Amino acid sequence: MIEHLRPYPDYRDSKILWLGHIPSHWDCLPHRALFREIRSQGFPEEQLLSVTIAKGVVPQAALLNDSSKRDSSNEDKTKYKLVEPNDIAYNKMRAWQGAVGMSKYRGLVSPAYIVVRLRSSHNPEYFHYLFRTPRFIKEAERWSYGITSDQWSLRPEHFKMIYSCLPTKDEQYQITRFLTKTDRSIDRFIRNRRRLIKTLNEQKQAMVGRLVTRGLDPDVPLRPSGVEWLGDVPVHWEILRAKYLFKEVDERSSSGTEELLSVSHITGVTPRSQKNITMFMAKSYVGHKICRPGDLVVNTMWAWMKAMGISSQLGIVSPSYAIYRPTKAAKVVGGYFDHLLRTPNYGAEYWRRSTGIRKSRLRLYPDDFLRIPMLVPPRHEQEKIAEYIASTTHNLNSAILNAEREIVLIHEYRTRLVSDVVTGKIDVRGLSLAEAPFLDEDNAEGFADADPTETEDYGIPEEAIDDDE
Repeated sequence: MIEHLRPYPDYRDSKILWLGHIPSHWDCLPHRALFREIRSQGFPEEQLLSVTIAKGVVPQAALLNDSSKRDSSNEDKTKYKLVEPNDIAYNKMRAWQGAVGMSKYRGLVSPAYIVVRLRSSHNPEYFHYLFRTPRFIKEAERWSYGITSDQWSLRPEHFKMIYSCLPTKDEQYQITRFLTKTDRSIDRFIRNRRRLIKTLNEQKQAMVGRLVTRGLDPDVPLRPSGVEWLGDVPVHWEILRAKYLFKEVDERSSSGTEELLSVSHITGVTPRSQKNITMFMAKSYVGHKICRPGDLVVNTMWAWMKAMGISSQLGIVSPSYAIYRPTKAAKVVGGYFDHLLRTPNYGAEYWRRSTGIRKSRLRLYPDDFLRIPMLVPPRHEQEKIAEYIASTTHNLNSAILNAEREIVLIHEYRTRLVSDVVTGKIDVRGLSLAEAPFLDEDNAEGFADADPTETEDYGIPEEAIDDDE
């Protein structure tokens, strides 16, 4: 906690489990006393809005570059609900995951969403912060119900029964000003770290791409590969279609107890337990595909993003993935192919060979993958290339991991800070905006040394995107 941030002088028991003790002068009221539901319809010309876990309410048009977002602009919108600026909207089936927020825009949301408006002149931005805390999300989950977890629904009659804490109106505005200032500072810090990661990854990608397509000898004679997108290659390297090196295998787990693996365009095949991601966990993994050390695992739907890699361990992956096992061990060194198959030229080739109605539904099917030309150096060269890449990229990888860790830690810090401020655990009355936590390149190191186990109720960074369907 920042040194000058202190708790309130006096507290009382709110008698509400998710809130615990609150400042003695704060109220605690049910939502039926604070909000009224809005069901305005018949405005089909208004812009479409989306209620996201990451950012709350945003224009849908801003999300359409995300290939997984469905474009609903051509649907009949006469029954869509109108949202005015300062209204609170939530996706009733995902409120327990944090899909809630205050809208800054006038627009439409799905008829299945819930729109509420404050009954009096309280600050809606305060509730935007409050409703997106892990504490409230857990409370929303408690009031949600359904047949399965992915169908849980927070209905409006149950939303109205939830109690929230209520600072004075003046404090609500002090809190939101403080948090807005902090948000801007942290966002700037994160943007800088992401730019650093992008630059480091580009350096790494350029070096790896050169090594896996030209080898270690800069003076090696070259010859035309006969494949336009491969260009010239070392004269003594082979080019073989994937079907001569790999075969598809489909081995299923009978127990579902093997290590659950994730497949990423960045990290290749890694244990799910090592990744900071948010997604549903299946009740059973019986029937998932088994991959073994040395197997190539491809996320069929996201192959065009190079979501694939050589597994270094036994584990299980989604049944929708494709697993290819080397048929000629003498020609396949996993460390070499793990890098080769995630180079930009190969990614572009996966794109050309993938089929589907739209970008989010493109699939690289086994028959198409197995026809792709593979660049095959002699085995001893593959081994040397893999070893050289491992040694020369060590520092780059460390720098990337450190920057990623700083982003995770600052997200965790922000989540805890917001939760503590909006629930009255920290008193920000009287603080000037200059006293809000401010992060820049000069004081970033403190977060790299932070211990996330010292606090609780952390959220998941919004940029943490899993590679599964």
